[in-house]
Amino acid sequence: MGSSARKKKEKKKDFQKVKLKVGKTKQKADNFTDTSFKSKSIVVNQQSLTTSAPSSTSQFAHYLSLASSSRSDTQRRDALSYLTTQVSSLPVNEALPLPTAVLLPKLLPLILDGSSSVRTQLLKFLRLLPYADIGDRAESALLYTRAGMTHLAADIRTDALAMLEWLLEVAQEDVITCAGGWVKTLNCFMSMMGWAVSSGSTKWTSASKASFGKAGKSLPRQLLVLAQFLRAGLVETESEAVLVDGGMFPLWGVERHMIPSRSNAFAHLNLFGSSRDEEGEMYIDREDRQRIFHKRYQAAVELGIGNAKKEAGEAGRAAAVLTKVLRDGMNDYVGIDDAQ
Repeated sequence: MGSSARKKKEKKKDFQKVKLKVGKTKQKADNFTDTSFKSKSIVVNQQSLTTSAPSSTSQFAHYLSLASSSRSDTQRRDALSYLTTQVSSLPVNEALPLPTAVLLPKLLPLILDGSSSVRTQLLKFLRLLPYADIGDRAESALLYTRAGMTHLAADIRTDALAMLEWLLEVAQEDVITCAGGWVKTLNCFMSMMGWAVSSGSTKWTSASKASFGKAGKSLPRQLLVLAQFLRAGLVETESEAVLVDGGMFPLWGVERHMIPSRSNAFAHLNLFGSSRDEEGEMYIDREDRQRIFHKRYQAAVELGIGNAKKEAGEAGRAAAVLTKVLRDGMNDYVGIDDAQ
């Protein structure tokens, strides 16, 4: 009997309300852990501390690695932003932390990056590089630019046009005269704008596409960039006009006998390289570029210009600019029989 009475008393304790006295704190739980202690030091295992901070060059190389290899879009963009800030803050005529020959191979693949913010930040950084260092690497830059011009994503194609505009601004002659720079780039324009016509034995041809919807908004931009490219390759410059006229007596053709200003001036002869086809050839002379343009592209371009003018508006105005460039660049062309 005594044990049962004790059990009933213990059960009543579970339902009894504890009366709190004024001025006293609530009773602490059984699993309460006291965290009021203070520590004078924190020890971290495998901690590495150095008295000297990393150099600016090593930091620059670290962020370059992040920009080129990070899987995070935000991290790539922020790394490019850091590189842009560092280069823009350099004093005038001070060398870059890393040479352009190291920077471009790592950053040029970002032309095809899926993030629009990364591509925009990339172009901001490239505009800060010395112009003299871009010409010798125009061929490799054009490889990624042409890949972007024929990309499936419309945004990447548009940004690739901005990249081509920058190349024409800083290294115009190298862009149009490097191996494949003239024909392969024109092929990309024809494919991107839907002006390409098949030259095979099949009866199927790819006619000019209608520029409605999202594609129609980018057509005026494509026409204007194509006009810049054709102006660089077809329109005669002042220096070329002096060479044709002969100069002032008795100084005739002096430029032809001076030391070339470009590196590897005889690369177009391809003396020791593998054989090139018509697309991969270097077209140094304006007459050669006129000939290949007349042979392969002029008819398709004129047809596309006519269709663009029918749409009027912004596309029509851009087509008028392209018409003027085409007239200035081909008005003095004399046809050459390629069969000879």
